[in-house]
Amino acid sequence: MTALPIRFVLVDTSHPGNIGAVARAMKNMGLAELVLVNPREFPHPEATARASGADDVLASARVVATLAEAISDCGLVLATTARMREQHFRVLEARQAAERIVSEARAGAGAVAVVFGTERFGLSNEHLLMAHALLRIPANPEYESLNIAMAAQLIAYEIRMAQHDVGSAVPPREVPLATPTQMEQFYTHLQQVMNEVDFRDRTASGANLIGRIRRLFNRAEVDANEVNILRGILTAVQKRRRKAGDEH
Repeated sequence: MTALPIRFVLVDTSHPGNIGAVARAMKNMGLAELVLVNPREFPHPEATARASGADDVLASARVVATLAEAISDCGLVLATTARMREQHFRVLEARQAAERIVSEARAGAGAVAVVFGTERFGLSNEHLLMAHALLRIPANPEYESLNIAMAAQLIAYEIRMAQHDVGSAVPPREVPLATPTQMEQFYTHLQQVMNEVDFRDRTASGANLIGRIRRLFNRAEVDANEVNILRGILTAVQKRRRKAGDEH
């Protein structure tokens, strides 16, 4: 089975043994690309011991400082969550998410990232805002707590099974999804224009506007051409305002 560009990203992992266990789970299911964001201890003998033969996955793992760096060249990004639902986010259960992961990876739309948070607290809201959708494992609602390696094994298994489903293949994308780097550039540009035209959050809380905008565009899954169009509109607004200012 040909390896697909599917990346598991572990954020702020506290226990090196969990890194090794995730590497083992990945190799069991034919996955090889592991990226570690700011791990507390790595490399570490316990990681190697828990990898139990998946030393090659550990050896090729990349260590980076931020989640933005880990996913900068990706297309689809899914963030794992243990919560039943997150307001304003699209939530995919593991089997549905695996089908989407395989489809996007086969479509040549760039690497697909599955992001896992810390053992105790999961992913922060800031991290969630970098994902197109959230991925949830439908466990017993009375006891949903899963070790990160268990979660990785279940998701990797669903991805493996989805690869056997010929119906999940989709034609190559004409235009890839905008990368997280391109989207961050767009959000920075948008914030600049909003400040220039004095567009602010008028709701009672007045603190969630950018978060809502990010979730909106994440759900829309903007492609590279579309984000260029949006930035072109913003640039046109800026030029028009400057011209109007010169006339006065």
